[in-house]
Amino acid sequence: MTIRLTVAQALLRFLANQYTERDGERQRLIAGCWGIFGHGNVAGVGQALLETPELPYLQGRNEQAMVHAAVGFARQSDRLSTHAVTTSIGPGATNLTTGAALATINRLPVLLLPGDVFATRPADPVLQQLESPQGPDITVNDCLRPVSRYFDRIWRPEALLPSALQAMRVLTDPAETGAVTLALPQDVQAEAYDWPVEFFAERVWRVARPAPDGGAITQAVERIRAARRPLLIAGGGVHHSGAEDALREFVERTGIPVSETQAGKGALRFDHPQQLGAIGHTGTSAATEAAREADLVLGVGTRYSDFTTASNTQFANPDVRFVSVNITGFDAHKQSASPVTGDARTALRALTEELGEFTVDDDYRTAYQAGAARWADTVARAFAAPDPAARPSQAQLLGVLDEVMAERDVLVNAAGSLPGELHKLWRAKDRKQYHVEYGYSCMGYEIPAALGVRLADPSREVFALVGDGTYLMMPTELVTAVQENIKVIVVLVQNHGYASIGGLSETVGAERFGTAYRYRDDAGEFTGEPLPVDLAANAASLGLPVHRASTVRDLRAALHAARTADGPTAVYLETDVTVASPAASAWWDVPVAQTATREAANLARDEYTKYRAEQRHQL
Repeated sequence: MTIRLTVAQALLRFLANQYTERDGERQRLIAGCWGIFGHGNVAGVGQALLETPELPYLQGRNEQAMVHAAVGFARQSDRLSTHAVTTSIGPGATNLTTGAALATINRLPVLLLPGDVFATRPADPVLQQLESPQGPDITVNDCLRPVSRYFDRIWRPEALLPSALQAMRVLTDPAETGAVTLALPQDVQAEAYDWPVEFFAERVWRVARPAPDGGAITQAVERIRAARRPLLIAGGGVHHSGAEDALREFVERTGIPVSETQAGKGALRFDHPQQLGAIGHTGTSAATEAAREADLVLGVGTRYSDFTTASNTQFANPDVRFVSVNITGFDAHKQSASPVTGDARTALRALTEELGEFTVDDDYRTAYQAGAARWADTVARAFAAPDPAARPSQAQLLGVLDEVMAERDVLVNAAGSLPGELHKLWRAKDRKQYHVEYGYSCMGYEIPAALGVRLADPSREVFALVGDGTYLMMPTELVTAVQENIKVIVVLVQNHGYASIGGLSETVGAERFGTAYRYRDDAGEFTGEPLPVDLAANAASLGLPVHRASTVRDLRAALHAARTADGPTAVYLETDVTVASPAASAWWDVPVAQTATREAANLARDEYTKYRAEQRHQL
């Protein structure tokens, strides 16, 4: 038995009947579809969305931002549900590339449905078609191949049948997931075909919890038992697996301290006795000290980025060994670790059982808890704002947010100087409170991702913490927030330029060149007065009520007002950049010029050479 539909109609009807199930809980895999329409998808997917009310349509303003919103939704949904994103051929399709890279790097599922050229080639080149002398089957959508976990171009209707199923397989596979792209030639989208009705039956994709090999658990237990100063690194895989309780039980039983990556922050409550805080270049002094002395590092759900390893200088003990729990063998083998390939929750429970009564020595426990207490005092001092009439520093802004936000509220950030300060200083009180995208650290992520988070869980207040540089990259989805009354609170921080890169520029001898938003001086340098840009007025022009805050007292009142508002709101603040936050306690490898005519660069090179000598690969 068949049913006659266009390719676009069939695809959307198929998507509306896909579900995931994990631990007995079922939900829609594709919960909605973002879209911006042009000639490449308006008559295909656009028309089909009208006939598929089960798949809610969300109107975006920027193609990259739509992917960010879908990613925010997917992360908040523990990767069990996501959104589709449709665009036209040409710039609409290529604008997806950055978002796709972000999704794949962060191992987060999103379905991309870009329009494409005519399969029948009636009049090449059509509008927005790239002609390649290498062959007519190359289109701009091939940019999406290297940043997608699965890619197909649907040249014929019947090709959709196997490809749609493969797409769902990848989206729901915790070891393979990321961006999935089905490129849709515009004539094929509108072509009718007789589809088998079985294609539209409800399908439940069970998200497995693969158990690690027993031998791997045994070897890991042997290494842990032999260690005197073990350290656990909690990565994003802890959250994706929902393994927070299993992690807490493991460390309470063993006494092993926990440090956290950006993606793993919040895996253990900030005030837990085994919590040392952030690891790596933007880490706490407590975690850095423990990492340098550790003789065993147990990574759980981390991919060991250069920020986590301090560019391979973090783990200085010459006898250090690694055990790595990860859903993917690719990540589990990093750092020459003893790999435990499997689901994080399942593996942690197995390790807890096999370790039995093992616990770390009291002297080690006393030492790392003293380090954690010292860091807690550092945070308290950084957050303190003794003069409520003064302009707050960036750390004091975080301190006020810490006061105002409830435990279940969510804070979203991605780029600039804020991720580093948040990683070091933020006191996460809930497994989903801290939402910082640092796999790609993509400017412009915060506002659209906040929309996705709020759509995934409307019971939580969502704060998008945005610097002026990242705000100027992509404020467009504020219009979507207003149109749909998606309540997000945008905290817009003005510091007149790229503060993070400015600071980095200074340390590597580039003297903050090109990082300030200021007029040129008489010598042509950007050291004049700040530009008269009014970002608060810009946000207001897009439809948001805006609270301007110039003091700590104003900020506190504005955040309280925004939190209790009925719709999306912005809080605008200019920070005091003269008040420094706690410095990084571990190195990060950013190459410095080997030769230069300016003294700043030569001094920076001397410092760089000193740290480079400490780098080593774990073998």
